Amino acid sequence: MSIDGKHWTGSRIVGLEGQQVPPPEKQPQRRWLWLLLGIVVVLPLLGLLGLIGYGWHLGHRSASAQTEIVVKDDKGKPVAPDKLAAANDKLQKKLAALAPKGQYVVIDTANNRVYLRDGERTLREMIASCGSGNVLVDPVGGRTWTFDTPRGQFKVQSKVNNPVWIKPDWAFIEEGEPIPKDPRQRADANVMGDYALGIGRGYFIHGTLYKRLLGRNVSHGCVRLGDEDLEFLFKTATLGTKVIIY
Repeated sequence: MSIDGKHWTGSRIVGLEGQQVPPPEKQPQRRWLWLLLGIVVVLPLLGLLGLIGYGWHLGHRSASAQTEIVVKDDKGKPVAPDKLAAANDKLQKKLAALAPKGQYVVIDTANNRVYLRDGERTLREMIASCGSGNVLVDPVGGRTWTFDTPRGQFKVQSKVNNPVWIKPDWAFIEEGEPIPKDPRQRADANVMGDYALGIGRGYFIHGTLYKRLLGRNVSHGCVRLGDEDLEFLFKTATLGTKVIIY
C-alpha cells in the first residue's frame, strides 16, 4: 500500500530509495535521578529533625536540672526560697552601705580608665596611662624599681597648679645620666602638665607630654590624663576626695 511515495512494511517506513528511517529512540531511564533527589532532600531533612530532637532533649534536661537545685545552710538543711530572698536583700543593703557616698574617683589600671563618680552615677570617664609594670635595675648600686600604679584606697591630699617634677634617682639611671648632686638639677617643670592631684606615697594624677600613649600602660606609676580631662578632674575633685585604685 503506497502512502506519499512510500509503502508500509508493518514495522517501519522505508523510502523508495531503500533508505531505512531509524525508529524513534526510547526515553532514557530516570530512576537514578529520583534516587539522587531523594538523597539530597531526605537526608538533610532527617538530620534537621535529629538536631531539633537533640536540642529539645538538652533544653528539657537543663530545665530539669535547674528544678533540682536546692540551696542548703551551713548545717546542710534546705533553705526556703522566701528566707533566701530575705537574706539576699539584707546582703544587698550591706553592700550599698559600704559604697562611697558623694563624689569619688575610681582608677582601673588594667583598662587605663579614670572615672569620676557621684554615688552610683558616673560623671565622667577619662582615658589614662597607668603604670607599665617594668622593672629598672641600678647597674651600679643594684637597686630596683617596679613601675606599678599602687592598688587600694587613697584620697586627694594635695592640688598643685603648674607642678614641677623633682626627678628621683631612677629617672637619671633610666636615661643613663649621672645622678646630680645639686638638687636644683632635679627640677623639671615641663612634664606634668598644668595640674597635679597628689594621692600620697609620691604618686600623682597629672598631665602628660605623650598624649598619643593614653590608653596604654606606660607610666612610672603615676596616673596620666589628657589636658581637658585633667582640668575637669582638678576643678571638680576636692581635697579629701576618695580615690579607689584597682
